[in-house]
Amino acid sequence: MKANSIRARVRAEMTDEIKDVARRHLATDGANLSLRAVARDLGMVSSAVYRYFASRDDLLTALILDAYNALGAAVEDAEAQAPRDAYTARFLAASAAVRDWALSRPHEYALIYGSPVPGYRAPQDTVPAAVRTVTVLGRILNDAVAAGVLPSPADPPLPPGPAADVRHISEVVGPDVPPAAMARGLSVWVALFGHVSFELFGQFENTIDARDEFFTHQMRAHARYLGLPE
Repeated sequence: MKANSIRARVRAEMTDEIKDVARRHLATDGANLSLRAVARDLGMVSSAVYRYFASRDDLLTALILDAYNALGAAVEDAEAQAPRDAYTARFLAASAAVRDWALSRPHEYALIYGSPVPGYRAPQDTVPAAVRTVTVLGRILNDAVAAGVLPSPADPPLPPGPAADVRHISEVVGPDVPPAAMARGLSVWVALFGHVSFELFGQFENTIDARDEFFTHQMRAHARYLGLPE
């Protein structure tokens, strides 16, 4: 039993070391990972790395899962610090956590929210990690509905196709949120990540210098659009 425990610990440490080296390669090579290059940096033959990750896609999947879960944990922790009945504060905390995490780990953000990796198709088991962040927004909206403080927007009805999509999303992240409110929530979530991506990938250069203040202003505007009370 003790020998098995030692082998498991050594395997876990080696797996983490491989992923750490692979993350460094993300900074220089993007998602174009090479197991051979990772093995070279570790001083290993490439066949040894295959004992831990059967393919480049398996290694990418591990990195993607780690990134989604790290972002999700950061957003959950930040949102949990705000009072439960301070819905705008909860939204601002969650939004700021997305931006802070992305700016501190740009290459991991690019891996999960940047250009798709050619030839890579994420397996279904990445979905629970991927939805952790948006689930926080759904919970804020759901709690505001339960408290009777989230008005239902008087927006035009959604077409049948998008309406079905929004209902499905609501079932996962906010079952009590009316479709019109959830549609606004999805628009805001897209705007949040669009804002972060613009900043991270250089689209604000020579246009927006006061980026902290601009981000906070925009997120407050989005909170009002959602109908969240101050």
